[in-house]
Amino acid sequence: MWVPLLAVCAGYFMVILDVTVINVAVPVIGRDLRTSLTGIQWITDGYTLVFAGFLLTGGALGDRLGNRRVFCWGVAVFTVSSAGCALAPDAPFLVAARLLEGLGAALIVPGSLALLQQAYPVPAERSRAFGLWGSMAGIAASAGPLLGGLLVSTVGWRWVFLINLPVGVACLLLTLRHVARSPRCAARALDWPAQCAVVAAVALLTAALNEAGRRGWTAPVVLAGVGLAAAAATAFVVRERLAASPVVPLRLLRSRAMSGGVVIGLLFNFGFYGMVFTASLEFQHQRGLSALGTGLALFPAVAMTMFASVLSGRLARRTGDRPLVVAGMLLAALGLAGWAAAGADPAYPLLVVPMMAAGFGTSFALTGSTATVMGAAPSSYSGAASALFNTARQIGSATGVALGGSLLATSTHYTTGLRTSMTLGALAYLTAAVLAWLCVPSRPRSR
Repeated sequence: MWVPLLAVCAGYFMVILDVTVINVAVPVIGRDLRTSLTGIQWITDGYTLVFAGFLLTGGALGDRLGNRRVFCWGVAVFTVSSAGCALAPDAPFLVAARLLEGLGAALIVPGSLALLQQAYPVPAERSRAFGLWGSMAGIAASAGPLLGGLLVSTVGWRWVFLINLPVGVACLLLTLRHVARSPRCAARALDWPAQCAVVAAVALLTAALNEAGRRGWTAPVVLAGVGLAAAAATAFVVRERLAASPVVPLRLLRSRAMSGGVVIGLLFNFGFYGMVFTASLEFQHQRGLSALGTGLALFPAVAMTMFASVLSGRLARRTGDRPLVVAGMLLAALGLAGWAAAGADPAYPLLVVPMMAAGFGTSFALTGSTATVMGAAPSSYSGAASALFNTARQIGSATGVALGGSLLATSTHYTTGLRTSMTLGALAYLTAAVLAWLCVPSRPRSR
């Protein structure tokens, strides 16, 4: 029965598509709504800030109230706010609707993994489901720039948001009809001080990283944001030690599989999205490609993610997760190292194989790292585990983009910054490979 998988993946697809599709539309939106550069930035970054900041809250709500219920709330909020974005008369209205979209996304993503774990209790089926879930990110990432460029150039930017409506309605109907109700832990109180601390920590860190890409890493506002984020994270840890019903029990983080899997997710998102961001700037600013042309140029990297997760999900039954995660991270590291070694101004054909290696390796490792994190948590904390994993991945993405932008802006030569960014991405992948060898379980899953 694959209908539950279709329903859950449809919701996840909307969330990831909204991250990538907006990039090619914001210049046109800014001109149409006559907004400033700051307004344009908030249209993009506001969604990311709320999404990343409220992921753990979404996971905790799912564990307490039932993951299916919270997932459906998220889909409804996301769909309605997408309609609001499409009908926005001015920039402030659009920014407010984007913030609401981010909240819907934060309710969708933790529940998506928890619902798959619930719907497919057999390990082999669960591996395939996690693989297909992971491939949704690749499909959405690859479709985003192409679809956004096509819609903006034909029917207008408002359709970038209107396409979410039929997907959201179908996802909600399929979930309500074909996904079983989730168990609830209603007796577990929501620890609001801890929730506020983690929202503040993630939002401040994400905002500081976004500003670092524009202002530089030593800018006072960036240093202040990082310092405040560290203080909020410390407050969260202290609160979790004292709370009777913590959001994420610290004993889970003492698990090598849980903590290692979370860090691996952060590192491979750092490498992959840093590569996509810097490559996008290279193709548009240095090579003069259009938004649609840039999407086509990046397609070899993101296209590989479409089936690598599915393949690793099938292979995990025979090999276990560790060899696949290690192999994927090493392949991705070779890809980015190959780009860095290709020279100052390499011809595009020389970059195709490195991009394909990075895309394939990242997605190939995603299934195993996801299964590692979810397998390390008891079922009563599946939403929190999913939220923690995806929060780490969002932080990795924001860090990779911010560092890549800062290197491009501050390096003496543009190509030096680009190659330095690719080298750091390769080192992140190598670090993830070592962690995978130490932390990811090696035994194959039973049929």
